[in-house]
Amino acid sequence: MTIKSLLLGSAAALAAVSGAQAADAIIAAEPEPMEYVRVCDAFGTGYFYIPGTETCLKIGGYIRFQVDFGEGAHEGNGDDWDAWTRGRVTFTSKSDTELGELTGFIALHGDASRDIGTGATDFYIEEVYLQLGGFKAGTYLNWWDANDLPGELDALGSNRLTSIAYTYTGDAFTAGIQLDELSDEELVGFDIDGNVVTGGGQNFGIEALVQATLGPAALEVLGSYDFGNEDGAVRAIASADLGAGTFYLAGVYSSGYNVYYGGAQWTVAAAYSWKATEKLEVIPEFQYFWDTELDVDGDFTGEDFWAAGVTVNYAITDGLTSKVAVAYDDSAEDWLGLVRLQRDF
Repeated sequence: MTIKSLLLGSAAALAAVSGAQAADAIIAAEPEPMEYVRVCDAFGTGYFYIPGTETCLKIGGYIRFQVDFGEGAHEGNGDDWDAWTRGRVTFTSKSDTELGELTGFIALHGDASRDIGTGATDFYIEEVYLQLGGFKAGTYLNWWDANDLPGELDALGSNRLTSIAYTYTGDAFTAGIQLDELSDEELVGFDIDGNVVTGGGQNFGIEALVQATLGPAALEVLGSYDFGNEDGAVRAIASADLGAGTFYLAGVYSSGYNVYYGGAQWTVAAAYSWKATEKLEVIPEFQYFWDTELDVDGDFTGEDFWAAGVTVNYAITDGLTSKVAVAYDDSAEDWLGLVRLQRDF
């Protein structure tokens, strides 16, 4: 009985100790629920929701290696070739609102070119704008740059301006109007080498665009007026599916020196985009220019010239493309072109 009582007493003591320890045990707090990044497919591929918001964000860009060749390709010393590299990063935000689709866009560029013993890098904001429905405001490439022929050798205008625009987009018809800030772009004279010298302070310009698509054919007409120089330019681009590719025809008229087009009074360009295979595209081009110089009043005069060449695009693999463009420039009586590798993401 003594041993039995001892065993029962020990068991009771152990149970009491265990109960006390259980009462004093530390209970770990449950982790806060995590909000994982969600895919946003309302605006196309690549978008995701910014956590805690209904705004969708897309990050993209490219890495480009390029070698230019031709007379004066290296601006620093006038040599006929130059190798350089560019990094581009873009951020696009989109969300639906009661007033339409709201967009924000930022494109950052970093251009690098390294010579022996020196290095140079140019980092800048290439485009930045906001857009609500058809309304757009910011600094961006205008219609003269955004819409041109598919090759690399035509000269049909290029501008990055600070602007306000409104664009109506229908199923087969688009129309837009844009007001541009033109800072220190008014023609004030020529330097000793005959290059245009501009100044004149703040002014503005206006652009109007009409686009129409009818089956395999498309037509675009763009007109602009530079109020500072009191001259303007008109451009038309037509395209149509033809055979295994697309044929393009473009023409520009410029009434005198203006921001939108100052290369010639008249020019006509033609190109054919031939999809040889799924990966290979060949684009022959030809362009003719009339009256390519300016007199002291900013009116066009001088000789005519032409340029002809070909651009070859090849998709090496997903995300990696190559481009080779070669042309003969009659004005410089020289060959020019480029070789490019580009990784898009």
